[in-house]
Amino acid sequence: MGEARKLHKKLRQIENLEIKIALTPEERVKISRKAELRSRLAELLLQLSGPQQTLGIVGEGKKEKMKRQVEDSPEALPSQTPPASKVLKGELKSKTQVMPAPPARQKQTGEGGERRETGRQREPGDTAKVSDDGSAQTRVDSRQEEQEDAELTSLKASWEKAKFRLRLLEGHSDIVTCVVAVDNLVISGSRDTTVKVWHVPTATEQKNLGGHSGGVTCLSAPPPEYCRRLAWALSLSDKERFILSGSADCCVKIWALSTGQCVKSIYTFNAVTALCFVPEHDGFIITGSDGGKVQAWSWHTLENCQSINAHQEAVTSIQSQGPLVFSGSADGGVSVWENLCSDRDPLALLHHWTGQVTGCGGGRLALSPRGDRVFVAYGRAWFKILHWKTGAMSRLTNHSSVTGVTDCVHQTAGLLIGSCYDLANGDSTLNLFSLPQCRYLASLTCADAPRILCFATWLTGSGGHRWVTGGRDLIVWEQLPRSGKQRGDVTACRDSRLDASLPESEGDTEDDEDSDDFSDNDEEKDQEDASEGESNSWFRCVLQ
Repeated sequence: MGEARKLHKKLRQIENLEIKIALTPEERVKISRKAELRSRLAELLLQLSGPQQTLGIVGEGKKEKMKRQVEDSPEALPSQTPPASKVLKGELKSKTQVMPAPPARQKQTGEGGERRETGRQREPGDTAKVSDDGSAQTRVDSRQEEQEDAELTSLKASWEKAKFRLRLLEGHSDIVTCVVAVDNLVISGSRDTTVKVWHVPTATEQKNLGGHSGGVTCLSAPPPEYCRRLAWALSLSDKERFILSGSADCCVKIWALSTGQCVKSIYTFNAVTALCFVPEHDGFIITGSDGGKVQAWSWHTLENCQSINAHQEAVTSIQSQGPLVFSGSADGGVSVWENLCSDRDPLALLHHWTGQVTGCGGGRLALSPRGDRVFVAYGRAWFKILHWKTGAMSRLTNHSSVTGVTDCVHQTAGLLIGSCYDLANGDSTLNLFSLPQCRYLASLTCADAPRILCFATWLTGSGGHRWVTGGRDLIVWEQLPRSGKQRGDVTACRDSRLDASLPESEGDTEDDEDSDDFSDNDEEKDQEDASEGESNSWFRCVLQ
């Protein structure tokens, strides 16, 4: 198992090196060994195939012995109280098992010295009433569970029949680092310094937005109502839509989609590595830098409202959820902020969980918040799930082998979607899970698709799914009607090894953390740690 882990780390680093623009001779030699290492890893995995090689997978006859499932946190933000049905079910169960004795009649002296009873004598039928209520509630819970199981079975069957058509959008000369969708348009940013606008129905490039002098690292689309405010100020149509782009050139640019012109620009004094738009009050742009700084900018004035040294390393992901802002860093830390909607210092820190808590250090974090939970992808074979109010961690298997790499996590229409790249064979997969249960549904695998580094989703007018993935290629995934006779380029299938995948407490899993650094022998370790430490994450490679 030790050699397999070592080969896995070598292949993961080679994948990161391949993204770099400039390679040293030593790095080229390492990349040339990719096929050899893959072949050796495949042999080892075949020899070691068995229960110890699967993560969170058990046989059908052993499901009752599975590691305990972490209860889902409620989706509403104000409270962490478990659903009432679960609390009531547990209380009634204990009551029916051990019925307490009736309390003794208590008497107190009332006004005028008159003694009165404070409680009534329990009638013989009271115990039966409680038992009947408990049985009734148990039956209700049982029916609810059966209904949920039936819905999950139906959802699985539905996705097993899903098929998608793939269309390649060609135009970028370097890797695509970020994508967003607006109506029937896809907007992509690339390390080639450009932002491109694509018309999805015709798969054609509409506009090339040139203006950045460094690689484009992040994009965001403000909601229509905030676009109208800016359009009025600029004397543009109230139907105008705008896109924000952040770049390694330290700039955030605002583009008008109808004209392709840059209408505003913000110089941040730091390489911009992540951004999001917070649709609260007058609107705020939140940016993250390569040095760990988080900054807030007014959408109304474009002035800087706040600068915070929030993280030790580069901010790799910023997401908003209502008034909350979540930032994740290459040091593994995750911070949760509340937007106070003030003109000065609008962000107030609610929680900060270090990499020691999350166990996600040493790579690019991608965040996807949902209620009290944050799903975290960080380049391993599973997601981490951070319960951000308490710091409790769990994980959800996204690949049946340690050779899987999860770069993206996204939510859409009751689905949790995770990208997965297999270092051993080069297959790229999108795994689908139900929400909020996090139950595995199906997988979409394309043998020829490259590693997926960014992801966006939306629904068509007919309710079908349309997704776009970026990396070395920019690809649109369009769901085809089930009743149609068109053959899909990708058909959903099920990986039986993921069927038993459920969120597991971090305390129930083995220590799985390792770094991307590797050496062929102990003498090379110190040298490689020093020379490669700055290039071992996908994110650092994007900026080079």
